[in-house]
Amino acid sequence: MKVYKGKIIRVQPDSLAEELELKAGDSIIEVNGQKLRDIIDLSFELADEEIELLVEHPDGEREIIAFDKDVDEELGVEFESAVFDGIQRCKNHCVFCFVDMIAPAMRRTLSIKDDDYRMSFLYGNFITLTNLKDNDYKRIEQFHLSPLFVSVHTTNPDLRVKMLRTPLAASINEHLDKLEAAGVEYHTQVVLCADLNDGEELERTISDLVNRRPNVLSLAIVPVGITKHRRDKFPLKQFDRAGAGEVIEQVSRWQEKLRLETGKTFIYLGDEFYFLAGRDIPPEEYYDDFPQLDNGIGLTRSFISDWQTEETINSEYKDPIHLDVIAGTSIAPVLRALADEAMNQQKNLTVRVLPVVNEYFGSTVNVSGLLTGVDIINALKAVDGERDGVLIPESALRSGEDIFLDDVTLKDIRKQFPTSRIEPVQSGSEFKRALLDFHSYHKSRAEETNYMWQSNAGYTK
Repeated sequence: MKVYKGKIIRVQPDSLAEELELKAGDSIIEVNGQKLRDIIDLSFELADEEIELLVEHPDGEREIIAFDKDVDEELGVEFESAVFDGIQRCKNHCVFCFVDMIAPAMRRTLSIKDDDYRMSFLYGNFITLTNLKDNDYKRIEQFHLSPLFVSVHTTNPDLRVKMLRTPLAASINEHLDKLEAAGVEYHTQVVLCADLNDGEELERTISDLVNRRPNVLSLAIVPVGITKHRRDKFPLKQFDRAGAGEVIEQVSRWQEKLRLETGKTFIYLGDEFYFLAGRDIPPEEYYDDFPQLDNGIGLTRSFISDWQTEETINSEYKDPIHLDVIAGTSIAPVLRALADEAMNQQKNLTVRVLPVVNEYFGSTVNVSGLLTGVDIINALKAVDGERDGVLIPESALRSGEDIFLDDVTLKDIRKQFPTSRIEPVQSGSEFKRALLDFHSYHKSRAEETNYMWQSNAGYTK
């Protein structure tokens, strides 16, 4: 077996790793003589109480570190990558692939298309199952890597081949059978394209996945996004207002039926459908426990609920304060309504919500998470008037780093507007605190990490 190295990039303070004097730059090669492919192997092996780590230091020197630990005690480090042997790349050529639509000359990591079951388990990344081998299924069963997140798109084998542009896509139902035989639960996703996998095809897909419950935990349906950089000649259509309304009506019938039968909605639409159709976002109970929130499903409702449940803030502004709020064009009206509520509470507060048109990817890309630093800077420069502070969507920043998709940093923006304090916000509660008590609000991202593996207790032998 080839030797792979798990390179440490951060050691948590007061952790077991710090006690062992592990440092950033060290690499873990073996645990108790077992070579490691990823943090899944590592965490499984660390479930023992007596541990021997084979560590390689930056100068190439290797050392065995032996110690005792509790079964569920974590090491407390963050690795350069969750997979030490390299990410399994996607070999498909999906007609709707967003990675193929990014701007040229963007950073290399944005062009990596993964289809790795480990990233699905660890991060919630969606996989198509077309790249899984028999040994992968065996390992999924061995470690009970559940739940996974599966990009289905359609259960019609011929249509799926057409959409993913690989003959391997035809075996979707057989692949799902294998997951279920391995005792794996999974969330599913459909990227919906107008006049392609909607209508009767969507009805078939929903019916097939509903019949696979309880193995299928949820189904998310999101509208296809198209940037101005798309060069693929396959004809893709986005939904218009009427089309989005038809999708909502179709899915609502299923949602009502399932809620009557089970008390759960099971099927969730991306917020964009409601924005496109000019419809209200469903109430919180329709999202159950927000099973696909990390994938943006129910994000707006969760944001509003967080705002509503945040404790009353009694601070007062003695002097006038002017705040600008950066937003994608789709969510801007929601933020505007919340800002109006805040201004009614704080008489010295003035809030401008700035809907930022995404010039970088194209105006049809309207979510806050895909805003770039350049577009934010231009939007702020385009408006005059007083500005004491700026709130930006934290979702537009790379996880664990203060950098936007176009490699502009948060520090760069702060340099452009030195007289204004610029702070990221993520949740509705943070937004409320930032508006009503800006002088005390500060969002520190220094302790955030890209990944910290799950508890060793999940891998006990």
